Amino acid sequence: MPVRLLVGLGNPGPRYADTRHNAGFWFADRLAADRGSSFRAESRFEGEVGRIVAGGANCLLQKPMTFMNKSGSAVQKLAAFYRIPPAEILVVHDDLDLPPGTARLKAGGGHGGHNGLRDLHRHLGADYSRLRIGIGHPGMRDAVIGYVLERPGREEEQQMRQAIDAALEVVDALVGGDWDLAVRRLHTKPAPNGEKEA
Repeated sequence: MPVRLLVGLGNPGPRYADTRHNAGFWFADRLAADRGSSFRAESRFEGEVGRIVAGGANCLLQKPMTFMNKSGSAVQKLAAFYRIPPAEILVVHDDLDLPPGTARLKAGGGHGGHNGLRDLHRHLGADYSRLRIGIGHPGMRDAVIGYVLERPGREEEQQMRQAIDAALEVVDALVGGDWDLAVRRLHTKPAPNGEKEA
């Protein structure tokens, strides 16, 4: 299935702009800039919306401005207006279970305790796809909230942005409808001897 709507998750405002939880916004902003597009506020869709052409097809971009735990409403409104089914939506979000520097695609599944995904499940069900940007885990469950709302260290931020760079390289395949190719390219890394390993 092609991706017709790509959603970056994050929290609005300068207080949160550089935090780990805003990895989805980082990705969306980079993608728009790379494709010569920009976002504009669309109050009826509770967020900022942009458009790109990739893989020979059109794709909507969205950054919900409702705060992370209310993201589902914004996405549902935009998807309903353009008649985009959940299977054609890709949501980009930070992921505690992946180390910084890692990006992974996932089709469907649970929300894993992520508040943005939890609300998307409430509004869309579980059939949308995800692009997970690794941020690592603080080690203790009680520290998670503070951790995701903090700015990463310099090295960690560089690793996160490298993961975003890698994910940007498969956008054409995703929007063009070649999910398997996108997964193969993103999930395969060069081995030390120069060969490929999964």
